[in-house]
Amino acid sequence: MLYLTRKIGESIVINDNIIVSVVEVRGKSIKLGFTFPPNVSVLREELYRRIQEENRAAAESAEELISGMRDRIGDEPPKED
Repeated sequence: MLYLTRKIGESIVINDNIIVSVVEVRGKSIKLGFTFPPNVSVLREELYRRIQEENRAAAESAEELISGMRDRIGDEPPKED
């Protein structure tokens, strides 16, 4: 992990196209401003983790559904007449 010290109004640049600026410092909180291309996704970590957990749960449910369907219809390909 990289640690940096920045003051209000100072920024860092990531990959030539993402700029993170310190906008405000108030007690133990800081406000950051982000400038990035429209194709870049930015999420708070807790939201990102929740989405990942929901995606995993959905994938497991889909696998269980497919497995159940295979059990009901069998794994054999359809017979030709």
